[in-house]
Amino acid sequence: MHTVHNARIQLLATALNNGALAFIVAGFIAPAVSRQLPSAGGSVVTLAWIGLGVGLHSCAQLVLGRLRS
Repeated sequence: MHTVHNARIQLLATALNNGALAFIVAGFIAPAVSRQLPSAGGSVVTLAWIGLGVGLHSCAQLVLGRLRS
């Protein structure tokens, strides 16, 4: 029973971490692709995307704390 629970927890943590990576990549890649000059608004948006990614990564770490031994 613990094995199935742990597998589901690991799958959820992996999904959250993949989402986090997507947010972080979007924060770096989108401004470069759009070729906009850096501006205060653009920097705030970039930091927001990266912040969301870091937040999701932290949630993934918390989910992993629910693993059973």
